[in-house]
Amino acid sequence: MPIRSLNLQADADNSPVGFETHATPMMTNMSMTAAMHISPEKLRCFVHDAARRLDIPENQAALLAQLLTASDLRGVFSHGSRQMLRYTREIRDDVLNAQPDVRCVRETPTSLVMDGDGGLGYFPAYEGTLRLIEKAEQQGMAAMVTRNHGHIGAAGIYTRLAVEHDLIAFATSGAQLKIKSGNRMYKAVGGAPMSFSAPAGREPALVVDAGVTNDLDGDAPHRDQIEQLAPRLVLRAIGYGAVCQAWGGLLAGLPVDLDRADRRYAAASQGAMLFACKIALFADPDQFKREMDEYVQRVRQLKPIPGTEGAFLAGDVEARREVAFGESGIPVSLDHRRDLETLARDLELRVPWS
Repeated sequence: MPIRSLNLQADADNSPVGFETHATPMMTNMSMTAAMHISPEKLRCFVHDAARRLDIPENQAALLAQLLTASDLRGVFSHGSRQMLRYTREIRDDVLNAQPDVRCVRETPTSLVMDGDGGLGYFPAYEGTLRLIEKAEQQGMAAMVTRNHGHIGAAGIYTRLAVEHDLIAFATSGAQLKIKSGNRMYKAVGGAPMSFSAPAGREPALVVDAGVTNDLDGDAPHRDQIEQLAPRLVLRAIGYGAVCQAWGGLLAGLPVDLDRADRRYAAASQGAMLFACKIALFADPDQFKREMDEYVQRVRQLKPIPGTEGAFLAGDVEARREVAFGESGIPVSLDHRRDLETLARDLELRVPWS
């Protein structure tokens, strides 16, 4: 079935996922204007059907639907079902491979390199993470690089997989940059997503999942004021972003000079890197998780930052949302519904709330 032209407002090449809080609009990933609660299963089925209309193979369509819905469940709406607009445009324009043959192209007992064959980054990153976890459990630690693919989604998807196996983990992603002489220094990095994780026991795992240069984007409010008031903070963010680009981009084969980029699919302009390590190398995992539980509990007793609704560690609020939204449905804002309606209309699907 042909796909009609879409009028899409897609994210930048390396869209960052915000560090989640549940407070003011500037500090949250949530936009609840006229929200309608949709069951996770209905939303998952909708994303799956959209992916199949794009000729994404069944197993990959099912995984994509699972991961995007999981992001929505945690309130990370920027990297949830709305991303299907971007992916549809990229596949429709033949700048992303709808049917990639994901392969491991280099492997040692403690490392692997996954090639995404020009498709979405979820597929090599997810498969590679599962293989990485096996290596880390056997060898104590392991690292992975993925290359030749598009968007990987939220970096926290992959570090959260690791905590289920008593591993600590770090993930990042880089994108093809377009640095030109005379650009402002912000152009030194892309969205610079990074995620760190550590498991807890009864409390939610620590999952920092952040675009470290969010507040430096061209349309970010108060960027120039932040630069004037806290230049060291800006330079620190750019420094962290450079690590994301070096480890998740250059290490994955993305050249600094766009003219040297050799790729069949233009949107396959991202790479990623993941590292995981066994807690048992350094401490008893159960004792570590008990300490983590106490850490989470004590932080909740601290005085919140002004404008926020509470004190918490990263990952705490998202875990609560996952439970609440699983019971009451995912709150889909008016803008979110409009995006999905556009997608449904052009792919000749029914929206999940019809």
